[in-house]
Amino acid sequence: MSRLRGKTALITGGAVGIGRAIAGRFAIEGARVVVADRDAEGARRDAAEIGEQALAITMDISDEASVSAGFAAAEAEGWSPDVVVANAGVQLFGQDAPAADLDLDVWRRTLDINLTGTFLTIKYAVRGMLGRGGGSIILTGSPTGVNGEGKDFTAYSASKAGIHGLGRTVAAAYASHGIRVNTVQPAYTETPLVSAITGDPESRAAIVGRIPLGRAGTPADVTGIMVYLASDEGSFATGALFSVDGGMTTL
Repeated sequence: MSRLRGKTALITGGAVGIGRAIAGRFAIEGARVVVADRDAEGARRDAAEIGEQALAITMDISDEASVSAGFAAAEAEGWSPDVVVANAGVQLFGQDAPAADLDLDVWRRTLDINLTGTFLTIKYAVRGMLGRGGGSIILTGSPTGVNGEGKDFTAYSASKAGIHGLGRTVAAAYASHGIRVNTVQPAYTETPLVSAITGDPESRAAIVGRIPLGRAGTPADVTGIMVYLASDEGSFATGALFSVDGGMTTL
């Protein structure tokens, strides 16, 4: 279990859910891990559980000054990342809605965090990687960005579709610099982000019923493809969308 030995990885949203699972798996695979999260206490707790291979950084991805400072803090500690997972995001249950009913403030908040936050993470990741001869950037997408799964979540679906397009654009722009950019698309994955669904048996059953493999995803289901893309095994993969969704987007 040493596919990431010698690499340093920064994971946004690393204190909880999919991000926390990625941080733990990367450490097992030998990477040093920068746990970046706006929840400073959560980031420190996650880093402490991982041990000396982890560093906690406070970062609000919707705030450029915070993103810049977070990357600078990691670099100042000698933890310059050659792998960055742009994973942090929000899904505003009870606020996001079909377009005609969607409040502009909810649209803006969702896009500010999910899409602009991903752009800012990429921006500072690329700046650092250009000086180090390349690296791997991995984005967290969603089936809502490619099909009708998010019909009641206009802002979230639009933000994820934007992430998919952003990933391909940046991959094309920086391939000649040795920087790879790929997007991983999980299906419905049971984390604190979707507690509104997990706590509603009818809603949960409706979503799981649309997954051909017949179950919800778990954070651990996503970590394998993340390791592949972060490692040298994925050196020829860039600009791609990897679905880990139980077959949801095949329907």
